[in-house]
Amino acid sequence: MTGRPPILVTGLPRSGTSWTGKMLAAGGELVYVNEPLNPQHPPGRCPGVLRAEVTHRFQYICDDNSAGWLPAFRDTTALRYRFLSELRANRSPYDLARLLRYGTAFTWGRVAGRRALLDDPFAVLSAGWFASRLGCRVIALERDPVSFVASWQRLGWTVYFHELLEQPLLVRDHPELLELRALVGSQDRVAKAAALWRVTHRILARTPAVLVTAYEDLARDPVPGFRRLYDYAGLTWSAAVERRVGLACTGAATAERGFAWSGLSRTAFRPMDSRRALETAARGLTPAQVSRVRELTT
Repeated sequence: MTGRPPILVTGLPRSGTSWTGKMLAAGGELVYVNEPLNPQHPPGRCPGVLRAEVTHRFQYICDDNSAGWLPAFRDTTALRYRFLSELRANRSPYDLARLLRYGTAFTWGRVAGRRALLDDPFAVLSAGWFASRLGCRVIALERDPVSFVASWQRLGWTVYFHELLEQPLLVRDHPELLELRALVGSQDRVAKAAALWRVTHRILARTPAVLVTAYEDLARDPVPGFRRLYDYAGLTWSAAVERRVGLACTGAATAERGFAWSGLSRTAFRPMDSRRALETAARGLTPAQVSRVRELTT
């Protein structure tokens, strides 16, 4: 360990966590770790990265259930890669290539004194635990609710609230989640996405030691915005970093492909013109749906 805190970038999926994580890693001081709490393999269910069993989307971790999670995440944030555990669980050619990539990155990062950066939307409801027990500098991205719902609509995504409500400790600590019961089994994807945004917004607003950052503020003025995040995270801002961030955030906008994975990192980040992306953020919602989302999230 370097003695410097690990970093967690979180927020609901489609809130810019991959973009933010990649920009923070642009200075070469971090080892980027993608979604260890994702229950889907890959990128999750990789015991070399996280030696713990993820059972739910938005897995809730707190002091009452952290007996297994704490040592597992201490290994992850210390960049201790579990080669044998990974090899026993995942042996496909893709998995072996991933093992080599992550194993090398962890080992070299530890030797070079780099810090771990966890990019994980599925940690958003446990952000307080990451701050208090692992000492993470936590950055939580929050997107405008209309843009968030529109993005989920374009991708055809929905949320299954039983995965939240079946976690008793989560409901105990965040009782506003009980509001979601009325939407279990609903086919109203707009209402469900808006409800997820609303309760997550309330939870983050009262979570200590978490820097809630508006995606739109970063997108409008990325260079000073990321410089502030570098200061918060204790990272070195330099002319080279400023140049890399500027180039990555002013590139030609591409059609939204969501999580159309490429490479081994399986990140959603694509170089883009972040300011222009804001102009079409509500694309796919009718004016009536926009008004409805505003009503449901206030």
